[in-house]
Amino acid sequence: MDFSALFSSQFLWFALAAGLLVALVSGPLGCFAVWRRMAYFGDTLAHSALLGVTLGFLLQLQPTLAVGATCCVLAVLLVYLQRRQTLSVDTLLGILSHSMLALGIVTVSLFGIRVDLLALLLGDLLAVSGQDVMLMAAAVAGIGGLLLFLWEKLLAFTLNEELAAVEGVPVERVRLALMLMLALLIAIAMKVVGILLITALLIIPAAGARRLTDTPERMAMCASLIGALAVVLGLLASILWDTPAGPSIVLAAALLFVLTQLRSGRPA
Repeated sequence: MDFSALFSSQFLWFALAAGLLVALVSGPLGCFAVWRRMAYFGDTLAHSALLGVTLGFLLQLQPTLAVGATCCVLAVLLVYLQRRQTLSVDTLLGILSHSMLALGIVTVSLFGIRVDLLALLLGDLLAVSGQDVMLMAAAVAGIGGLLLFLWEKLLAFTLNEELAAVEGVPVERVRLALMLMLALLIAIAMKVVGILLITALLIIPAAGARRLTDTPERMAMCASLIGALAVVLGLLASILWDTPAGPSIVLAAALLFVLTQLRSGRPA
């Protein structure tokens, strides 16, 4: 293999940049998903991504923008339905998660839209373009800025919702902001690891970082570093052994998680 030619290839640097951008914000957001036990929320939002891609084709919109808009609408719907409390949260998420995925697949078939379902489900990182990277960078900047602005409120909301409300934290707005940030992350991460694996990239680095740190801020930074290392290792494995990039990144993250569990300390 000609490594000099490979590392001078533009597509490789686009793929690396996209993966690192996703890892940068998936670290802290993954921490909140772990703290608040929101893994199923991520799955539900991720499963709506296929419907977003379909709507993007029908409305002739950029797929990432269409997915982002669809995930944000579903996030708002989830917050609204949660407030009504007509069903338990896990039941509600189970219904919406599989319904959205089924609706997306049926819509693709119904309108005869030609899409690469395998790439959507498992990711196609090596096909990321310069335009995709710019969109991801803009989304990451927005998510990162909002995270910094709401960090203290998000922590208070996560530790104790009732106490946070008493202290003047706008709990419902913070909940909605967290859901919308997760929705935007899923929209940009779809290219990296695909619909089926997005939640894994969100949860695994954060779970690994929990063993290594003792403060929320350090855990968030450590989760981003683990995610970034998983992207580099997974991308390298994909190139060396011709394996799918998305699953390779998730496997690398899982390996790093196992290594973190070998360290004695607080339980994950």
